[in-house]
Amino acid sequence: MSEKLKVGILGGTGMVGQRFISLLENHPWFEVTTIAASPRSAGLTYEEAVGGRWKMDTPMPDAVKKIVVKNVNEVEEVASEVDFVFSAVDMTKEEIKAIEEAYAKAETPVVSNNSAHRWTPDVPMVVPEINPEHMQVIEYQKKRLGTTRGFVAVKPNCSIQSYAPVLTAWKEFEPYEVVATTYQAISGAGKTFQDWPEMEGNIIPFIGGEEEKSEKEPLRIWGHIDEQKGEIVPATSPLITCQCIRVPVLNGHTAAVFVKFKKQPTKEQLIAALENFSGVPQELQLPSAPKQFIRYMEEDNRPQVTLDVNYENGMGINVGRLREDTVYDWKFVGLSHNTVRGAAGGAVLCAELLKAQGYITKK
Repeated sequence: MSEKLKVGILGGTGMVGQRFISLLENHPWFEVTTIAASPRSAGLTYEEAVGGRWKMDTPMPDAVKKIVVKNVNEVEEVASEVDFVFSAVDMTKEEIKAIEEAYAKAETPVVSNNSAHRWTPDVPMVVPEINPEHMQVIEYQKKRLGTTRGFVAVKPNCSIQSYAPVLTAWKEFEPYEVVATTYQAISGAGKTFQDWPEMEGNIIPFIGGEEEKSEKEPLRIWGHIDEQKGEIVPATSPLITCQCIRVPVLNGHTAAVFVKFKKQPTKEQLIAALENFSGVPQELQLPSAPKQFIRYMEEDNRPQVTLDVNYENGMGINVGRLREDTVYDWKFVGLSHNTVRGAAGGAVLCAELLKAQGYITKK
């Protein structure tokens, strides 16, 4: 019998679900034993349910091909077979909230890629290198839900991964005003160029709901737990304003960012702060943790999507073009892999952290 934790993937047939499955192939701690999706996929093997819609660069793992897909709405049945689940379901926000909470109440921890619970006050929204202590709010959530081991934890939006870690590394210099423009890959919409041919050679200056997430979610990550209320209280600064643009790139979100600081750091201090920044995942050597979380690149023409998006297996952040600005203090360009660090990989790292912290255990 495998000592690995048994994992279910909710919404396993979509792009993020597929990314979960490819990332979890040969994972040292977790094994995908159950896949759930919409009723129309239920009863088919995973291979049949996905059909010609496999969107990863690597082949579908043999271990999942013959798994019979379950109906994601049959919560008790799915929950009975797994130690915890990853959620990548494609439903309305209210439906996602309800189904994730239903799994939690079935005593099955949920690590979600979805945005539905990101502002539920007692649900931790975590980048493991930045705010691992926020997982402690789970104890308050379990009291509300009436559970002993079930809870929901989420990771933040993909758009913030290429600048929020950078600003965190620079916290000692007190950034107080930030302007960011993100140039976001089409896989963030669950698409490839085959699905979305009108994106070839095109830019769309709108991604629904993305700018608000990009401005507000970093503040929740930088917040603190109010132990009286049992909830996360967001930080109030820095002030962030953002534009989000869809560009003809398959994987990789790039951000052009301008920052004002209360303290005046040198370029050398800023670069050193990036290169020395690490967190609990690095200390614990979690399986998916990048060894070097943030890399600074000296070349004028880096980071580039084609050369750099897979840095540290897509779990690292690339930064370049740090220079003084004429209006703001400093400006830089960041790059992160939106479906690895920004989606499924970030959630897998959260689950590894939760296991290390004792929140996810064998049933």
